[in-house]
Amino acid sequence: MSGPAIALAGLNKAFGALTVTDTVTLDVRPGEIHALIGPNGAGKTTLIHQIAGTLAPDGGTITIGGVEMTGAPAEARARAGLARTFQITSILPSLSALANVALAVQAHAARPLDLFAAAEPDAALNAPARAALERVGLGARAEIRAGALSHGEKRALEIAMALALEPRAILFDEPMAGVSREESRRLVALLASLKGRYAMLLVEHDMEAVFSLADRVSVLVYGRIIASGTVEEVRANPEVKAAYIGEDF
Repeated sequence: MSGPAIALAGLNKAFGALTVTDTVTLDVRPGEIHALIGPNGAGKTTLIHQIAGTLAPDGGTITIGGVEMTGAPAEARARAGLARTFQITSILPSLSALANVALAVQAHAARPLDLFAAAEPDAALNAPARAALERVGLGARAEIRAGALSHGEKRALEIAMALALEPRAILFDEPMAGVSREESRRLVALLASLKGRYAMLLVEHDMEAVFSLADRVSVLVYGRIIASGTVEEVRANPEVKAAYIGEDF
């Protein structure tokens, strides 16, 4: 792919009189980590919802893999190679880690879901599911019930489920939220290992993680991009420093 994996142009969204996305233009290039940061309430998750197709913008365009998909449903965007993780971990806690990923493999393969047969016995699903678990460091935890995993392991499991979709681009919505410092280090190492293979848009409040991972950073404040560039350029921007007064920047 020669162009951006994800491209937003003039994206707008308002709820009544409140503008939450204000003419946002940005792109995520193949193989890079583009971090989206901003104070609480800046509109970052709302922007992720619009890219993923779970919230319709009021104006502007969303292009995924070179195809304009502004009005396309989330399922079509997934088929075009877009995957995402959630701010609040989205897994099936009563199933094993392996079964969670196997279901993602099944969804990607567009196979009908047999409600009377579990995913676990299906070798065609389990082989790629185990490979995804190994990729995120959970190979030895495949048979553990997902609800019994640590918070950081649940985050890694959700990443494995995203990888099982064989995406071109992945949206990460605060993957470090609520994890311990040690688990955060492991997640940073995991995301670093994925760099170059996937285009990644990373929404994150952990500035240490952002500055160690990001190729580029965009700063969202009250729904508007106020700065975009390399880590060094963004850290030196006086408007960004003013936006983060009272916060750890």
